[in-house]
Amino acid sequence: MVENILVAENATKKFKNATALDSVSISFEAGKIHGIVGRNGSGKTVFFKCICGFMPLTSGVILVKGRRINKEIDVPQDIGIIIEAPGFLPNYSGYKNLKLLAVIRNKIGETRIKDCIKRVGLDPESKKPVGKYSLGMRQRLGIAQAIMEDPSFLILDEPMNGLDKHGVEDVRNLLLALKDEGKTILIASHNSEDIVALCDTVCEMDAGILTVIR
Repeated sequence: MVENILVAENATKKFKNATALDSVSISFEAGKIHGIVGRNGSGKTVFFKCICGFMPLTSGVILVKGRRINKEIDVPQDIGIIIEAPGFLPNYSGYKNLKLLAVIRNKIGETRIKDCIKRVGLDPESKKPVGKYSLGMRQRLGIAQAIMEDPSFLILDEPMNGLDKHGVEDVRNLLLALKDEGKTILIASHNSEDIVALCDTVCEMDAGILTVIR
């Protein structure tokens, strides 16, 4: 039996006279990489924020693992998220930032944090403050944060942002490896090349309307 990790039914989000999501109905199967391509301002980030419970729908339903967002649960559990630029404390190292975040749920320890930092191509022993990181380094650290508690579902909005060609290849390989480990990944990008290279299913978002391409 196919397990749908996420189901949206007529998901609509309006801001005064503007419609950011227009009756979006879609389901995403567990264990695959699903891509949404669309230009900036097309509604991708709003959709992701609604999935994560950060922004309530005007009407319609979003279910994550069978539970209705903002009704049965406020924020989905067992989920790793990158939405917009990752925010970190600029005076602390990458490791120190992730250690502070890990304390909130106290699920993982030093070894797991350092392994995830290594996995995204950064040095966990570096004392360099995040404020002196390049945009690409901050993006890598954001991905490490998203995966460090070993979530089964990843929601990644523009995860290649700020990465050079080598960094893009590293992150593509990481996402494919995470899929092989059984993770479900929902990725949004304005770069159709990333989507084509990675995704099992592809949708396009345009003016809040989501259309299945493949």
